[in-house]
Amino acid sequence: MNKRLFVLLVILMSLSLIGIIAVQLYWIKSSVEDKEEQFSSAVSEMLSKVTDKIEDREMKDYSDEFLRLKDSVGEFKSSHLSNIFFIDRDLNSNEIMFYSHGILEEDYNIASTFFDNGNGSDSTTIKNFTSTRTKTIFREEYGLDGKSYKLNPIQKLEKVGGLSSIDKAVFDDVYREYAEKVAIHKRVSRQEIELLLDRELNNRGIDIDYEYGIYSRGLPTKIRSKRFKFAKSNVYKSPIFKNSEGDSNFSLLLTFPKKEKFLLQSILGMAVLSFLFTFIIVVAYAGAIYQLIRQKQISEIKSDFINNMTHEFKTPIATINLAVEAIRNPKIISDEDKVQRYLGMIREENKRMHAQVENVLRISKLEKNQLDISKDRVDVHDIIKDAISHMELIALDRGGYIHTSLNAERSEVLANAMHFENVIVNMLDNAIKYSPEAPRVDVVTEVAKNYIIIEIRDQGAGMSKAVVKKVFEKFYREHTGDIHNVKGHGLGLAYVKKIVDDHQGEVYAESEKGKGSTFYVKLPLI
Repeated sequence: MNKRLFVLLVILMSLSLIGIIAVQLYWIKSSVEDKEEQFSSAVSEMLSKVTDKIEDREMKDYSDEFLRLKDSVGEFKSSHLSNIFFIDRDLNSNEIMFYSHGILEEDYNIASTFFDNGNGSDSTTIKNFTSTRTKTIFREEYGLDGKSYKLNPIQKLEKVGGLSSIDKAVFDDVYREYAEKVAIHKRVSRQEIELLLDRELNNRGIDIDYEYGIYSRGLPTKIRSKRFKFAKSNVYKSPIFKNSEGDSNFSLLLTFPKKEKFLLQSILGMAVLSFLFTFIIVVAYAGAIYQLIRQKQISEIKSDFINNMTHEFKTPIATINLAVEAIRNPKIISDEDKVQRYLGMIREENKRMHAQVENVLRISKLEKNQLDISKDRVDVHDIIKDAISHMELIALDRGGYIHTSLNAERSEVLANAMHFENVIVNMLDNAIKYSPEAPRVDVVTEVAKNYIIIEIRDQGAGMSKAVVKKVFEKFYREHTGDIHNVKGHGLGLAYVKKIVDDHQGEVYAESEKGKGSTFYVKLPLI
């Protein structure tokens, strides 16, 4: 994949993911704000209803007390009737309307215990007022002589009972003026407030703890819950015990200590689903990015592998072609020694190419579990010596050495001799190849509990920590400038790991850049 296209694709996917997360967060924020607005509206309406019910209850108490005192007194001591009337004449219909409105005041001449003004002297007297309304319509009628005259009533309406709304308002105002002198804790109780608040909250389906208090001009009164704390930002307020002008010195305050938790819980279900889907998208995004990066790495590794394999085959093929052309020369074909030498070169180069193909096929079979690895009782030290015999000449040819310190008291394991020898050969070959100067390799064995540990140390170029983590991956090779400066195709150590894993062992490496590497093979003893 083109590098620029890959980067552009990653950026677009990242921006899309960020956009999705931003939309989800905005939705959650908007939902909480909407819920808070709905909650505030419901609480304000509820508080208004509660205060109205408390005021109505107080006025009803006064009204009931008034009727009780009136009934206990019986007959009134004096009365006074105030009456107003007017007459209207309609010339077209010869009708006269007579309207009268009288207010009967009945004085019971007894001091009430209606209001407790605190000083024990109450001079309030009980009076009753009755409203009487009369509406009569007369028609003028004249005799045949045109002189006699009389008024005939054709309609009469009469209403006796309560006062008008205006009159009632006057009496309510009187009650309110007197009630203002009563202490607040005698006008309303905590039980009444809690009962009304619980009822209104339940009616609205709001299940949340609350605290309340009645304040007088910003100062607390005795009517409040135990844990109530005044907070300007989270308090709901409604005036209570208003006078006739709608003003009040008292306010009922309500707070919800767990309001934020309640609001979040109200959208918790949708929020959890939102976060779950977002998490799935993030995981899918991460997986897609990982696969893209992985595919890019595999593409680069395969490209390097093909280049290296081409390079590995190119030299032997060229050598074989030269040897064949030389043998075809009439002067050389007659020289048996030279022909044998050239045939030997062809045979060795052919072996070299065959070994490369075998390495690739061997790894493929290992991955498909098609490689038959039979295990026998073998001595690790014997296998190490056989492997060193194959590689020692190469190290000596470059002016280096392979030293051994086979100190393990026990060295017998259950293994496949041929494959395990290949493991040691590959590790020695790796140590020699990655030694820029003369290769100096040490092979050490020791016993740890019931395992034998084989250490192959070199003093070569070493590896970074990032390379150590990937060195056993198939096709992986550390780049050191020219990808062909060290021959190979990244299959040797991958083969080592596959074989060691199949022997229920462990293989790992320690290295530091510029200070060489140490490879460890750990196998169970028998």
